[in-house]
Parts: sequence; structure tokens; C-alpha cells
Amino acid sequence: MRGIAGWGLHEPPFTGGRHAAVDQVAGESLDWARHLGLVDDGRRWRRLRAAHAAELAGRACPRVPVDRLRLLTDLISWLFVMDDCCDEDGLGAAPVRLAPTVSALLDVLDRHGASTGAPAAGPLGVALADICRRVREHGRPPLLLRLVSQLREYLLALLWEAANRERRRVPELTEYLQMRRHTGGVRPSLTLTDLAYGGLPGPGRRVDPAVAALDDLTADLVCWCNDLFSHHKERHTAPDAPNLVTVIAARTGQDPDAAFRAAAGRYNDGLERWLVLDAALAGDPALAPFLAARRAWIRATYDWSLRADRYA
Repeated sequence: MRGIAGWGLHEPPFTGGRHAAVDQVAGESLDWARHLGLVDDGRRWRRLRAAHAAELAGRACPRVPVDRLRLLTDLISWLFVMDDCCDEDGLGAAPVRLAPTVSALLDVLDRHGASTGAPAAGPLGVALADICRRVREHGRPPLLLRLVSQLREYLLALLWEAANRERRRVPELTEYLQMRRHTGGVRPSLTLTDLAYGGLPGPGRRVDPAVAALDDLTADLVCWCNDLFSHHKERHTAPDAPNLVTVIAARTGQDPDAAFRAAAGRYNDGLERWLVLDAALAGDPALAPFLAARRAWIRATYDWSLRADRYA
């Protein structure tokens, strides 16, 4: 939805950037996905290419080592393929259909990137194992454990989404807001962005309530922005798709336009709260890379979404 600003959505007040190696990494990541069998040369490959995972990663990480940009791009590509398998290819139509794949992928995560035989989840498992192996090679066990935990949460949340889809159930708004943090795959993406930026805050700072609140709100803003930009397409192609706008409409009785404005207002209010939290934490040098990564993700999501063929 290119005219989204006309609906009152506020532009994030951060300077955007784009990594110089985006085009190079885009080609490498598509070759990786094809080589591992995530996509073939047909519709799935064209769909992944149109998603521009490297563009999103390159805007979230405009000045990081190329190998770390590539790692983030491959994770985002994997998440796009997994989401498309669920949403467009029918894998997520019901929990009983999705559960065997989730079980096999959880087995991959249990190995923490160790090479212990071929994964049972097919290309999705092979690619996920490759990502975990490469993270493991960076020698940051706490970060690897955090990534694995967040990916588990993502996979289990997809089962929740499949159950809703099977029963044609619209969740309550508070339930949706909590689970959307997990179905969006933002948290594992932020973790690999932290790896790319370096200077990770220690565990004591990570569990600080103010830091945790900012991290949660970052995931919310990225997911709500995604919902707002994707709503126009989903409204015509997948009207039952879980989305902040459709949940607000169903639970309040508002028409789609009013629900969209309400969702945009929630995003704008969240952005204002985020800026207050950011200002309160900005004086701590130990948090500088952490905060920079989250500013970049909020801005990158907005800029990438404006141009994304995925939402056209």
C-alpha cells in the first residue's frame, strides 16, 4: 500500500541506510536457498526473489561485515519460505498438517548447530541446520541459545496460528498482540542483527525491565508495520489471514477503513512510547549497539515495506 502515509501512519524519525553489498548478498542468498532445496526454479523461487530479503537485511544492517549480513539475509529468507509454505502453500491450514514439520524442525534446533546427521524436515530442516551451524561457529553460546529459543517460540506460535485458521477463529486483541511477537519471526532476526552489530549487552542489562520493554515494543512495531502494509493485499487475496487490522475489525465491529486507522494509531502510539524508552536508555554506552540495531529495524521495516513487491 504505497499511499499508507495518507492513512496517518507516522514515519520513524531515524535516518535510514542501505548496505553497499545488498545486491551481492541477494544473489548469494538466492543461490543458497536454491542449492539447499528451499526453492526451485519456479514459482517459489520467483516469490522469494520478489520478497527482497537482502534489501530488508541491508537496511537493518547498513554497516556490518558482509558475512554477517549474509547470515541475517539467509535467516530472513528461511522465515519468508516457512511463512509462505504455511500461508500460501497450505502447510499451515491445520495443526495436524503442520505438526510433523514443526516436530522435525524442533529436532534440528535441539542440536544447536551440531552436525549429527541429515535433518528429517527436508530442505527447511537442512537450511535451518546450516544457519544454526554458522551461528555456532561464531563462538557465542548465549546468543546461539537465545536464537534457538526464539525460533522454537516462532514454530510453536505457527501451530497456534494454524489452529485459529482451521477453526476460523479470530483471537482476542490482547492474545493476538502477544502471539504476533512470535509469529513474526522478529526476535530471531534481532538476535542475528545483534551478532552483526557486535557489542552485545550483558545478561544483567538484557533482563532490565526497561530494556526488555523496549525490545518487546520493537518486535511489536515491526510486526504492526508489516500488518498495516500487508493488509491491502490480504484483504483481497486472503481475507481470513491473521492481521492486526482484521482482528480489530472483528473484535470492535469497525469497518475495515476505521479498523486500519485504529491499527495505525496503535502503531503511532507505540512509536512514541518507544522513543521515550530509547531516550531513557541512550545514555548507557553498553547499550549503544543494541539500541542502534532496533532503531535500524524499525526504520528498515518501514522503508522496505514501502517498496516491497510482497505487499503489492
